[in-house]
Amino acid sequence: MNLVTRYFLFVGGALLALLFAFDAFAPKASADNATAGVDKSVVRIHSNQKWPERIVFDTTQPTIVPKAAPAPQVALAGPEPTPEISAKARVRETFAQFVPVEPKQAEAPVQRKRKIAAKPRSSQPMRFAQQQRYGFFGTSTW
Repeated sequence: MNLVTRYFLFVGGALLALLFAFDAFAPKASADNATAGVDKSVVRIHSNQKWPERIVFDTTQPTIVPKAAPAPQVALAGPEPTPEISAKARVRETFAQFVPVEPKQAEAPVQRKRKIAAKPRSSQPMRFAQQQRYGFFGTSTW
């Protein structure tokens, strides 16, 4: 049998046994004391809130649709129709209307003085301490 199945059978059986044991030892609630003086045939709920009157829609009458006023038609002045021309002529017209953008006049670049560090006085090269790299990405063990 599968391990999960055995687990569910064991735990389910233990919980069912606990349920029966609790039912056997728990005190029984007496139904006679609680319902002796209460008439449960009618449930009445009282509220101080006054709700608005009920609205009734009469769906037997036909729907009244308001007549829409006709919108006045105003002729808008559109672009003038262009005469039909060939594709080559259209390309020529497009290039004729093209205005090239004048390039900005470049200002003379400012020459900055470069600061150059002086050579160290000793003839030995300088050595710098470097930290060891720890972790998965820092090591080159592959």
